[in-house]
Amino acid sequence: MRIAEVREFNRVVTQRVGALRDAYLSRDRSLGQARVLWEIGDGCDVRALRGRLDVDSGYLSRLLRALETDGLVRVGPSDDDGRVRIARLTRTGMAERRLLDERSDELAGSILAPLSERQREDLVGAMGVVSRLLTASMVEVGVVDPRRADAQYCLQSYFDELGERFDFDHTRSISADNAELTLPAGLLLVATLHSEPVGCGALKLHGREPAEIKRMWVSPDARGLGLGRRLLAELEREAGARGASAVRLETNRSLVEAIGLYRASGFTEVPAFNTEPYAHHWFEKFLKA
Repeated sequence: MRIAEVREFNRVVTQRVGALRDAYLSRDRSLGQARVLWEIGDGCDVRALRGRLDVDSGYLSRLLRALETDGLVRVGPSDDDGRVRIARLTRTGMAERRLLDERSDELAGSILAPLSERQREDLVGAMGVVSRLLTASMVEVGVVDPRRADAQYCLQSYFDELGERFDFDHTRSISADNAELTLPAGLLLVATLHSEPVGCGALKLHGREPAEIKRMWVSPDARGLGLGRRLLAELEREAGARGASAVRLETNRSLVEAIGLYRASGFTEVPAFNTEPYAHHWFEKFLKA
């Protein structure tokens, strides 16, 4: 772990962007309030806003109340569903957001101005890497009930994507139904980013016999974060913790990215061990005791 270096980076960034000042961008409000104004945009579900910002409901409520008091935001029921609360910018709020955008552009310009062109390219490139890695670090992975809405969303997305890649009908494929993905028979991992489901992977458990990896899917919006490799490693860990000697999986020849991932992760191609009608490749990996 490189804890000291991460803390030093955090100190430099918070100071340079002005996060330590009570009045962010020389306005009469905090960085938190400014960020909420920006995120609301043309209107945002309060629950989605909380997930997007990764803040608790109490803190977000205080931020919204302060902005309402200043006449910048109004919060009310959705036109389509009275149970859903929507935050919207007032006309004054939209003007404030435009001003914050201008000030943010000025701040970005002040960071770049003292640097040479080569330094600017280096900084922007490094920012892209840092942004991607920080986003990857915010992804949460956990075992969930396959009947939950986020789990069903991932599973349906998996079926839909396979249907786009080749002629796939999940009713003809080897089963991995809800009961088979519930402990002790198996499990389902779901990955979330800002409280939204972005990936999944499943296991069918058979005691000491090899566990079967099923339903590996990563949202296109979350690709490039190393999430497929992380899900695969988590499934291996879960299988080993529950006594499996190895993990197995099968895949279709059109899924070249997945095949590359399995090979790079130490899986060995083996003869067919089941009758999956859509499979062209079968892989196995022995787990360390």
